[in-house]
Amino acid sequence: MNQNSPTPSWRKPAGMFAILLLICVWVFVIVSLSNYIDQIHILAQAVVYLVAGIIWIAPLRPLMIWMETGSFRAPHED
Repeated sequence: MNQNSPTPSWRKPAGMFAILLLICVWVFVIVSLSNYIDQIHILAQAVVYLVAGIIWIAPLRPLMIWMETGSFRAPHED
């Protein structure tokens, strides 16, 4: 093993578990609301599911930045 190689960060496995947890919680929320969503017009259902399918991505960017840098904000470009 190369002595100059950095030690693996614990943030990457923790971040992966956080992403999986986020997906599971989001799926649970949407499935819980499916009885209400089924009662609206089919086109409105399509919009709801489309938006729900996109919204869960929003917290991933800061989480992935944290996994790489240890900070939730992107580093400044100088």
